[in-house]
Amino acid sequence: QVQLVESGGGLVQPGGSLRLSCAASGRIFNINDMGWYRQAPGKERELVARITRGGSTNYADSVKGRFTISRENAKRMVYLQMNRLQPEDTAVYYCNGQINAGDWQFSDYWGQGTQVTVSS
Repeated sequence: QVQLVESGGGLVQPGGSLRLSCAASGRIFNINDMGWYRQAPGKERELVARITRGGSTNYADSVKGRFTISRENAKRMVYLQMNRLQPEDTAVYYCNGQINAGDWQFSDYWGQGTQVTVSS
């Protein structure tokens, strides 16, 4: 009933930029933290960036200064602006949200992922 849908992935050259978007929909009473994670082939899923409902952020060291996470609470949207992309940023990027779906608790929900490929 709760869905997170990512968009904005694709192929980009090193040094380029992409903006990922994630829309939350369905039976949602409230959303706490939202975030972006990524998983490269043969590696574990890792945190890229997270943002609280109030706008506090934290980033993986590897993306600090290059990526910016933001959100629009009224639209139930979270974004990831990625600049100065490097080949090692290549991965499937997943949106995550801590969502209260009306069952008196916050649970983790995940999107289906969007592929980001950085290559010349």
